[in-house]
Amino acid sequence: MKKYILMMLLTASSTLMLFGQPLTVKGKIVNASNNMPIEAVSIHIKNTSKFTSSNRDGTFVLDARINDILVCNHVSFKTKEIVVDGSTLLITLEEKIINLDHIIVEANVLRDISQSTVVVDNVKSATQPRNVGDLFRDIRGFGVQKRGAYASEPTFRAFKYEQLNIQLDGGMKILNACPNRMDPITTHIISDEIERIEVVRGPFTVRFGQNFGGIINLVSKNPSALTKGIHGSVSTGYETNGDNLSTTGNITYRGQKLDVSLNGEYRDYGDYKDGNGTEVTSSFRTTDYSVKLGYNPTENQRMQLSWRQSFGRDIDHAGLPMDSPYDDSFLAGLDYKIYGISDFINSFAFKGFYSEVDHLMTNENRPSFMATDAASNVFATTYGGKMELVLSPSENMLVFTGLDANLIEREGDRIRTVKIMNGNPLPIPRVFTDKIWQDAKINDFGVFVEGKYRIGDAYTLTAGIRSDFVRASVNDPAQDFLMLYGGTIDAVNETNISGNVSVKYKANHSQIQLALGRGARTASMIERFVNHFSVGVDPYEYVGNPNLNPEINNQVELSFNKKHHQFEFGASVFYSFIEDYIVPVVDQSIPRKFMPMAQPRFAKRFINIDEATQSGFEMYFNYDINNNFKFSSDMSYTYAKNVDFDEPLPQVTPFTAHAALKYEKAKYWFNLNSRFVAAQNRISESFMETKSSDFATLDFSVGVMPFHNLTLGAAVLNIFDTAYYEHLNFSYKNSNLLSGRIYEPGRNFTVKLNYKF
Repeated sequence: MKKYILMMLLTASSTLMLFGQPLTVKGKIVNASNNMPIEAVSIHIKNTSKFTSSNRDGTFVLDARINDILVCNHVSFKTKEIVVDGSTLLITLEEKIINLDHIIVEANVLRDISQSTVVVDNVKSATQPRNVGDLFRDIRGFGVQKRGAYASEPTFRAFKYEQLNIQLDGGMKILNACPNRMDPITTHIISDEIERIEVVRGPFTVRFGQNFGGIINLVSKNPSALTKGIHGSVSTGYETNGDNLSTTGNITYRGQKLDVSLNGEYRDYGDYKDGNGTEVTSSFRTTDYSVKLGYNPTENQRMQLSWRQSFGRDIDHAGLPMDSPYDDSFLAGLDYKIYGISDFINSFAFKGFYSEVDHLMTNENRPSFMATDAASNVFATTYGGKMELVLSPSENMLVFTGLDANLIEREGDRIRTVKIMNGNPLPIPRVFTDKIWQDAKINDFGVFVEGKYRIGDAYTLTAGIRSDFVRASVNDPAQDFLMLYGGTIDAVNETNISGNVSVKYKANHSQIQLALGRGARTASMIERFVNHFSVGVDPYEYVGNPNLNPEINNQVELSFNKKHHQFEFGASVFYSFIEDYIVPVVDQSIPRKFMPMAQPRFAKRFINIDEATQSGFEMYFNYDINNNFKFSSDMSYTYAKNVDFDEPLPQVTPFTAHAALKYEKAKYWFNLNSRFVAAQNRISESFMETKSSDFATLDFSVGVMPFHNLTLGAAVLNIFDTAYYEHLNFSYKNSNLLSGRIYEPGRNFTVKLNYKF
């Protein structure tokens, strides 16, 4: 008996020693369907900070212990957990569903894009109602320009408006109908439907349309990523500052081959108060819904039909001289993709879309309404698509080639009923019709080829070239605009060449990228065809120029990032030399058209200048204090100059820094986030820009899961009730509010309840 007890004790002690001793695990990860090795799989030990990744042969080495759990992640495969039971492992991963909407594929050296990043905002989505535009405020390098609580759109470095290629789900677009940008793409999308934001920081890919200063892809949730069955969620959120209410809902069915998803959102926002207690007119109501219908004929094919509509009502714009009684839009899209056609043909994808925006602006309830009743009903139509073929000449090379198209049409007039003229009431009001868009069209057809070649285990070379064939025309010009350009305005045809080349080094949890790009941007409709409308920060009337040359951005960027145990840090430096930069200048040959006795007496006209530059940096540092506690920080700065005018470029986000602490457990978490923005003293005098002061804000948010699938989040935003305004948020000088500035909300308490089923 004593012998048995002794043997049991020896066995138990040996087992305990085995569990406690470190073990060098050598493993290989392969595709479950074809046994091919999978590169760049992230393997980390659960509940620790230890991790590694697989090489091009699918192999990895990691120090672990018996019964440790390895979590294997790859963007193209399903996550898998493996229990360590020996020193050698063979792990098979199953492929994920086909993504139709991503343009950035992480952790795959032959499919990622130079100088790109993916942002997922879990904090805001769980704690507060949100606008899509607000999501960019915490992304390094970005600023947000808004005209009220409804209309917000991102700026990046010194790039804005059409200098950025902003799209939805990998290529679909909804463009603004309003020349004052009351209705950018961010206003036509359900906020809680956005799952991630993909950013390409410069003209470093030619595959996704005309790319001048960068690409922003808003990716909505993919119903085919769910397990089979019925899924859904309902959430409601409330903000005290503005008495804001938001309600969203989703229901999704996924079967063997078919999936259907329906999303809806209703928002009712009021006027908010800034840190000084001043009420900012910014109320609006929106009702949105979207439908996705997906079908997988085979495991390697997917078709998807999407449809979304947005209805905005009673929208007040603090930064503009007019408001929007309604702003309606719809977007329809059709996608098809097939993988694994042959050893040589990797995949084929098609995307087509059509969108419309019907927008009304009026000056009702504004001081100018007593003298003139103005109403502008404008329309924007955008349609196009893309076809892309991915070829695999060898296991170390992929070639992306295809063609795309974006066709833009805008029309609409302003009807003015003048009741008082030169200070005298008219016995019979006079009615005038002003042509806003003059029935303008810009068609862009592009062809591209981009190749990625892996050089050894650590280096990847990317090179691409693109040609855009652009035709711009105005079909119903106003008489004075027609005479300004000699009585005839012919359609303009352009052939614009863009290209990129980059090299990436990736090894030992480090990555270095050097990229060069040339991006060409054709002049926008406002720059070409606006006719005596105030679309700037100043009180000037602006006049378009149909003979503008395209802008050219020649950009170089060097970036570095490193992961080391609990630390992660990185930095990026960039320089852009911009040719034929488009700016508005005072033209004394063009007198003011409306209220001709008012100041200023002359209009501004868009022209090309020879040279502009911008340079700067972005950097970040993250530290995992332990498995639950994380510190993150970043900072960014852009220096931009109009070389011809020897002055700064306008509307550049000042130096900005973020710092955050997040503690997260399975059932609860909290987040403390601070933001510092420096004063902007480098301003454009020709743009009549004004200096802005520095400010700092502090937000606190908390979340808890009291029951399974039920999440309750709350936040205190702007804890110290700071009165501040963003440098990019200006009120037009011909508006009557806030002396040219739009102040941000003061202290704001938010709560959000979400239930998933």
